[in-house]
Amino acid sequence: MNHDVIITCAVTGAGDTVGRHPAIPVTPKQIAEAALEAARAGATVAHCHVRDPHTGKPSRDVALYRELVERIRESDTDVIINLTAGMGGDLEIGEGEQPLEFGTGTDLVGPLTRLAHIEELLPEICTLDCGTLNFGDGDFIYVSTPAQLRAGAKRITELGVKAELEIFDTGHLWFAKQMIKEGLLDDPLIQLCLGIPWGAPADTATMKAMVDNLPTGLTWAGFGIGRMQMPMLAQAMLLGGNVRVGLEDNIWLDKGVPASNGSLVERAVEIIERLGGRVLSPAEGREKMKLKRRG
Repeated sequence: MNHDVIITCAVTGAGDTVGRHPAIPVTPKQIAEAALEAARAGATVAHCHVRDPHTGKPSRDVALYRELVERIRESDTDVIINLTAGMGGDLEIGEGEQPLEFGTGTDLVGPLTRLAHIEELLPEICTLDCGTLNFGDGDFIYVSTPAQLRAGAKRITELGVKAELEIFDTGHLWFAKQMIKEGLLDDPLIQLCLGIPWGAPADTATMKAMVDNLPTGLTWAGFGIGRMQMPMLAQAMLLGGNVRVGLEDNIWLDKGVPASNGSLVERAVEIIERLGGRVLSPAEGREKMKLKRRG
């Protein structure tokens, strides 16, 4: 069991949650405020995407990331910044017998283009989604090939940014271990992402199987989406890991009660403390994860 727990708050994500919740953060100002709200509630790390301020759709715009990061860094609240590097891997296969007529949801770019904002802003952590995945019941695929992953891992390491390897299925973990074996990554973090259709399910047996196959000595965390957010938080802690909550993964505090990032972090803190643990501050989190403070 892990008694000294890092809480990551994933504050907005790229999912289609705008319109299904009264206050999904959309603008850089709103996303920064959500990250700082989470930090004040006890989060160690803020994991951030950006969205188009006019449409609420996910974005890769470096200017939006720049405004977001500057707002967080210029605040009087400390929090570790973790930026996604997963945008640009969306492929919407054409319907029926026309698979090459890609849909409007397609946003497919190369591995270094996905890192443009990381190159400029140098956050303490950035994510690397470690494999291709069927995403939901339609024709959406998240694309991240072995060649793309090797190129991305090499560049993240060169930049001196800590990679957080997002593991959505067991094959992703297998390839993450291969990249470590090849020396492409320097002491990366691991995030077990459970419950996304059709990746690894959010249940005890799956999380334990993945934990049992983790490389020795790495700092890891795990989460479940939707109603499994808090059960998987407790399970990760009991298995020796750290945790993640936030509106990216779950928009409800209780049945019929919309959550905020702050309320989800507060609930996470309560569970951790009731289990006999404590939440690490950003300073303590940096020490545990061996981070270089930025900004």
